[in-house]
Amino acid sequence: MGYGLNTFINNQSTRGQGTISQPQLIPVRVKSIILNENHPKFKDLGEWNSLGAIEFEYVFNPSGPSNKLSVAYPLQPNIKNYPLINEVVFLITLPSTGIGLTWNAVRSYYVNVVSLWNHPHHNAYPENPNVAPPSQVKDYPKTEAGSVVRQVTDKEGTEIYLGQTFLERPNIHPLLPFEGDFIQEGRWGNSIRFGSTVRRGGERNDWSSFGINGDPITILRNGQPLSSSEEGWIPITEDINRDLSSIYSTSTQKIPLETSSTSYVSYKTDPPTNPKEYKGNPQIILNSGRLIFNTTQDHILLSSKKSINLNAVSSINIDAPNTIIQSTNVYLGGKDATEPVLKGDTTVKLLEKLIINLQSFMTACSKQVGVSPGAPLAPLNKVASDLVTTLSGLKTNLEGIKSNRVKTV
Repeated sequence: MGYGLNTFINNQSTRGQGTISQPQLIPVRVKSIILNENHPKFKDLGEWNSLGAIEFEYVFNPSGPSNKLSVAYPLQPNIKNYPLINEVVFLITLPSTGIGLTWNAVRSYYVNVVSLWNHPHHNAYPENPNVAPPSQVKDYPKTEAGSVVRQVTDKEGTEIYLGQTFLERPNIHPLLPFEGDFIQEGRWGNSIRFGSTVRRGGERNDWSSFGINGDPITILRNGQPLSSSEEGWIPITEDINRDLSSIYSTSTQKIPLETSSTSYVSYKTDPPTNPKEYKGNPQIILNSGRLIFNTTQDHILLSSKKSINLNAVSSINIDAPNTIIQSTNVYLGGKDATEPVLKGDTTVKLLEKLIINLQSFMTACSKQVGVSPGAPLAPLNKVASDLVTTLSGLKTNLEGIKSNRVKTV
């Protein structure tokens, strides 16, 4: 808490309005939470300004069924980490919006969910665990034996009520931490790890086989492997090949990514390093079932100091009204292509000349009539002479119809 808040809660009033003692963190159990306009208290508690507000009962002195439940509001406005029903949160009393009218105007706020089970999926506890099915009763009293991990063995989860749409998944695993890690975990196997290379014990993760301790890495993961075990209380680490979607931002690490295709036969020299062998330099890896890059205003720009490799198992397709390739040399069919393609307009003009002259020749021949033996065929001779000249010119210009830049096989 900042200096101003500490001053508020520690100092006594000098205005003759009484005193305010330092607030205590009081554990309360969530009974309902406002997440949309369908909550019965939505209008009474401020409509959309009431989002995240909870109705609660005190853990150590719960309300009776006929008593009116008290209300508390989330303390932090920018981070929404709302609790589930039957989770326990800390309650604190702090200034309300009426502070401008009276100096001691206060209301209840709630902070962190109490980590009863030390698990990101949920930390709810039933009001009476002994009424749960026999197969689940044993999941809760483990803390009495010193265990703080609820080992749910029932694949369908427990009967504890967590809300209208939240269904427990006992196979959600927490992440295994390493020294210095800062980890944010969602409730469904999604997470962000601000971590580093950990050479000692690095065999327990996929990013510490190369580099030195402290080399930074950031891993954003959405969804644990579908093949994860049912023992959801056992921590796991990220797996880029089995997690549903991942973004890795590395510094020096070698990431064992199994790509769908690694054919680099188009390169004459200096082909790309296989992704799973690349190390020593920073890289960003995106891995998912499908990737979409879309713009609504401007370009998609791909820039590389070396090459841009498009690698696919089936095909590479380009659908566009215009396809423009500006390059010094274009090789079609393979890196060793040597046969130049023909220039379309130049080839057509040369062939047109040839066709016109052949047409004239054949026309003259078709109109030639018989003459006495040994008499010269003057018209035919003239056309034939012109054709010879044209053909000589065509032969001279044949090299010019070949492309200087585009080669094919």
